[in-house]
Amino acid sequence: MARKRTASATTLKPDPRFNSKLASKFINCLMWQGKKSTAQRIFYHAMEQISKRMPEPPPIDVFTQAVEHVKPTVEVRSKRVGGATYQVPMQVNKTRQQSLAIRWIILAARGKKGRPMFIRLAEELMAAYRREGEAMTKRENTIKMAESNKAFAHFAW
Repeated sequence: MARKRTASATTLKPDPRFNSKLASKFINCLMWQGKKSTAQRIFYHAMEQISKRMPEPPPIDVFTQAVEHVKPTVEVRSKRVGGATYQVPMQVNKTRQQSLAIRWIILAARGKKGRPMFIRLAEELMAAYRREGEAMTKRENTIKMAESNKAFAHFAW
């Protein structure tokens, strides 16, 4: 069965403030129930928080580096072979790497409670920029899982 590509990659416009397609995709993933202006406000307030706390690199550079640091190279996929299910390590393609990184950062920020979302998002992005935080832990656990299941790599076809 052939997989259809979504039109989002071709029709995605860069965000108005930073002129970045990655930021626009992040805002779209952050959005709930079609409330894009709320998602944009959260994202841009988070960028302002980052610029207050880390004055040296521009906040959009911190954001892009954070996403780059969280991207996983390998992941495990379930394969059913002869009645048994194996966790088979496989390479992750570029678009899925980006999607996973964005999803993990947003879920890590949403998982922390008690403060406004833009502060939680800014802290998670700065932590990922420094190669620490919950999203980086998720990435490391995914890579460890792939390493430990390397014996089943011959099932990848």
